Amino acid sequence: MKQNKNIRKAGFTLVEIMIVVAIIGLLAAIAIPNFVKARQTSQTNACINNLRQIDSAKQQWALEKGQLSTATPGTSDIVPYLGRTGSVMPACPVGGVAAYSAAANIGALNVAPSCASYNTNTHPAQLQ
Repeated sequence: MKQNKNIRKAGFTLVEIMIVVAIIGLLAAIAIPNFVKARQTSQTNACINNLRQIDSAKQQWALEKGQLSTATPGTSDIVPYLGRTGSVMPACPVGGVAAYSAAANIGALNVAPSCASYNTNTHPAQLQ
């Protein structure tokens, strides 16, 4: 019996593998910046919504307690008005609970609440 020495084994060539890797790299180069932008946008929206909830809680506290517009509520004053399970301050997606908890961040009734970790350079959406 004569055996054929020229039998070719099945598989991919180096060029085929390099083309596939290049295509995957190109897709990753397109997708990763979009994922980063989507993450920043969602963090910004979460922060803005948390600040709106805190402002609403301040206004409800003022109406119920008959406070003037210059009054500054503390964290313990507004927590019951946040409508959250367990009555806790919302957590900033960037800086955690401490980003909202300080009295300077909650502010007086006539001042919009702020976030210590919210950076308009990295998260450019505007609080409206």
